[in-house]
Amino acid sequence: MNTHLHVTSWVLALILFAVVLFLYKQNKDKGAKIVQMILRLDYLLILYSGGDLLGNYFSGDMVFAAIIKSLAGIWIIAAMEMIIAQMKKNKSTSSSWIQFIIAILITIGLGFGYLPGGFLP
Repeated sequence: MNTHLHVTSWVLALILFAVVLFLYKQNKDKGAKIVQMILRLDYLLILYSGGDLLGNYFSGDMVFAAIIKSLAGIWIIAAMEMIIAQMKKNKSTSSSWIQFIIAILITIGLGFGYLPGGFLP
């Protein structure tokens, strides 16, 4: 059940992230701030459900991979916040986007491809 909460919360986070970026590009700062606060609340759900999933791996033999996945997940959240902050200040976001993509690839690769409970065998 917790896996469903985790996947749902990070999919919601990606959608909210896209909405925040869209609103800032449209110069609708007030609406973007509101959605960003909702996004930050969603981060709490991601951290809670991810922490619970990480705790489940401590009794198995894939602890190291689960810790790497968790750190990459936190990296994603940090990259999302960096992208939003740089966009607000009209600075270049390319390095943050690169970090975001690398962290997503690591997290999805480990979560769905390597660790038990993923879609791939």
